[in-house]
Amino acid sequence: MDITFVLTLLLILFIIYILNNSIWNAKYRKLPPGPTPLPLIGNLLQIKSGQLTKFLIQTGEQYGSVYTVYFGPHPVVIISGYKAVKEALIDQGEEFSGRGSLPSVDKGFQGYGLVFSNGERWKQMRRFSITTLRNFGMGKRSIEERIQEEAKYLVEELKSHNEAPLDPRNILTQAVTNVICSMVFGNRYEYEDVQMLKLLNLFNENVQIMNSAWGQLQDLFPSIMYRLPGPHQKLHKILSDLLEFVSDRVKRNQETLDPSSPRNFIDCFIIKMQQEKQNPESEFNMRNLMSNVLNLFFAGTETVSSTIRHGLLIFLKYPEIQTKVQQEIDHVIGHNRCPNIDDRSKMPYTDAVIHEIQRFCDIIPTNLPHAVIKDTKFRGYTIPKGTKVFPLLCSVLRDPTQFSTPDKFNPNHFLDDSGSFKKNDAFMPFSTGKRICIGEGLARMELFLFFSNILQNFTLTSKMQFTEADIVPKMTGIANVAIPYKLSFEAR
Repeated sequence: MDITFVLTLLLILFIIYILNNSIWNAKYRKLPPGPTPLPLIGNLLQIKSGQLTKFLIQTGEQYGSVYTVYFGPHPVVIISGYKAVKEALIDQGEEFSGRGSLPSVDKGFQGYGLVFSNGERWKQMRRFSITTLRNFGMGKRSIEERIQEEAKYLVEELKSHNEAPLDPRNILTQAVTNVICSMVFGNRYEYEDVQMLKLLNLFNENVQIMNSAWGQLQDLFPSIMYRLPGPHQKLHKILSDLLEFVSDRVKRNQETLDPSSPRNFIDCFIIKMQQEKQNPESEFNMRNLMSNVLNLFFAGTETVSSTIRHGLLIFLKYPEIQTKVQQEIDHVIGHNRCPNIDDRSKMPYTDAVIHEIQRFCDIIPTNLPHAVIKDTKFRGYTIPKGTKVFPLLCSVLRDPTQFSTPDKFNPNHFLDDSGSFKKNDAFMPFSTGKRICIGEGLARMELFLFFSNILQNFTLTSKMQFTEADIVPKMTGIANVAIPYKLSFEAR
């Protein structure tokens, strides 16, 4: 075959590809401005390895609250700052309610489950999940009692280490996981349970890879990275192992199911599957069941446990804040009873500190990707249907127009002049709008009860010395994770 013909053909194919996928496509001409992308690779060369979040923050400083970057040949609209994010997710919440692709996990979930689904599937999964979790106590006294029970197990586990220095990661994750397990599986696991420890190791490894430069490259250039060797290739295997664990639990539930007396979330879903067996429009199937359960674990375990872990690190850095919280606990609760959620309204300083921990540690800085479900007018620009959108939560939680010292840990952000708790509309660690985390109420209850139980029973100390740089979120990946550290839980 003539070499000139081959080169001409390749050039034609390249031009067609460019016209279909880049800024030269007419449908993208009315997008917000942003850094100039290169053909095929987009803004890759402007993103330092493993520092996607920092790149997005810095780009916003140059282009303002709404701008466009290119992940490979595909445009992604970035929305930054409290006012712009509120305008998108609340004022135009329906238009921005789609879920954008997240290639590092899309291969595993394939659009199933609550978190990564769209359209009618998402509506059915969300409606069912909210109703079922509420029936099993989310936001009610019954789940408060389960959290209190787990907090007691946690305190006893911490006491068993006899004040020896320890890395709190696994213990805290197990405690939070048991709260989810009580609703999803109907039981908790002992802290030394081998199966649960294996499961948590898989969760940890998944987060580490997604946060790494390899994981970020996979989200930026999936078509290329799927074909290249590297740690990112383990993500699909990890998700498969996690789904296998869920599948085994589902089979056990099926074998012992009593339709007249559902024990947990899985039972309720299986019953719903049977009820809608003849409905061709139903989304209640095994794929959605397993993905939903795994979504609940991801959303309800790593985020809360990571927030607690980061909070303990902050208490070590600022022992005077720890002391002041303990004084409030002693005054309101004392040492003879377990904290309850009603105590929170009488403990404004503790409540403010917990809110500030959430704001400052900023667990999911970029938010999970959204997508517009139709051609959308936004601030004078036109965003085509299906375009991925990142409403940056880090830009809201650190908006200088909403917080006086956005880069400093400062509980006064949530206290008024009289020392009473003060709400702030820019407090969005759970996102906002139609895609807000359905477990917000549960997470807030867990954070208050776990923190207050720990500080009621222990004073936190460490032989390690921490600087402000140690507690500041690293803003390198999809999740902010506290630095590894050890501390001692000294009995009060």
